Amino acid sequence: MTAHGPKTTSDSLFTQYFSTLKEPRRTTKGNFQYPLEEILFLTISSIISGWHEDWDDIIYFGENNLGWLRKFYPYKNGIPSHDVLNRLYNRLDTKEFNQCFMKWAGSIATKTEGRVIPIDGKTVRGNASNLNSSKLHIVSAFCAKNALCLGQVKVGSKSNEITAIPELLDLIAVKGCTVTIDAMGCQRAIAEKIIDKEADYILMVKENQAELKEQIEKVFRIQKPEKTNIQEDLGHGRIEKRTCEAITKLDFLDTKENWTGLRSVIKITSERTIKKTDVYSSETRYYISSLLGDAALMNNSIRNHWAIENNLHWSLDVIMKEDGQLNYVANAAENMNMMKKMALGMIVNEKSIKKSKAKKMKKALMDESYRELLLRV
Repeated sequence: MTAHGPKTTSDSLFTQYFSTLKEPRRTTKGNFQYPLEEILFLTISSIISGWHEDWDDIIYFGENNLGWLRKFYPYKNGIPSHDVLNRLYNRLDTKEFNQCFMKWAGSIATKTEGRVIPIDGKTVRGNASNLNSSKLHIVSAFCAKNALCLGQVKVGSKSNEITAIPELLDLIAVKGCTVTIDAMGCQRAIAEKIIDKEADYILMVKENQAELKEQIEKVFRIQKPEKTNIQEDLGHGRIEKRTCEAITKLDFLDTKENWTGLRSVIKITSERTIKKTDVYSSETRYYISSLLGDAALMNNSIRNHWAIENNLHWSLDVIMKEDGQLNYVANAAENMNMMKKMALGMIVNEKSIKKSKAKKMKKALMDESYRELLLRV
């Protein structure tokens, strides 16, 4: 994609990583009026400005910001219609779009080894395709340090996260990182895949691996933890205490040889006291890991796993209102999901002002220079 307007943006962060995306429409037809790059730029600009609930939102934003948009692309025929947007995003190849998305994310994500990469799935409950077929379920990889989605894989209607996670691991660079996955991903093949990718893992163990969980509980009953780390948080009207205990002497773990790279078992005890009511609760969780007994690192990594829930899934639901949107169907739902993750990445990684994501989006709507800063144009 190359801009042909008064201001060339082909070197902008957004445009250059999508230059290989194939145009799915017949451009030789006489009625071809809206170039792909114009529609993509319009869409991402609209999303970061808070207009993203349906195609009409994007059109409304475009019609009211056409002069600004023409600083970067010609928009010779104005703003495309609802049908044009819907057809394009349904025809765009989701795997090609994901490849472009991952190149863009990789350019922003911290390159240092030791990153924590949580992997988790989310169902897009509002997409209209679920009215007649299965709901769109996506497994995403997240860079906790940058609060940035690194890539995703759609879970097939006859598949599940267990098969999608190895496919996602094949797409992203995880060498030197720690991959964290909840109990669904606690599978021998997944542990082996992570080690093959020269990364470490922390996998939650629950009843889906009942024998392994029982053995870990037994190990903690008969052995004293070699490493312990305690962390406390006092904010948000509550006191939270997380105790991480790690054991690396696994002689009593009968199934340890079945798990490639296994070097530690972990016990996390989470305690919470609500200050106002003095209500106390406690929860114990178990994990296996290829890390060797660094309890502080393990505690931080497990805590960072929830960043994908708190910073990505929550933002998609509450800020982007994804679960309430019925207008995006089929490929469009998946492609727009990636667009919104890109917009969130742009917003979170812009550090010039200390504001919430929602307030940054409001500023982008009202302040063209700030919008350009987010888009890096």
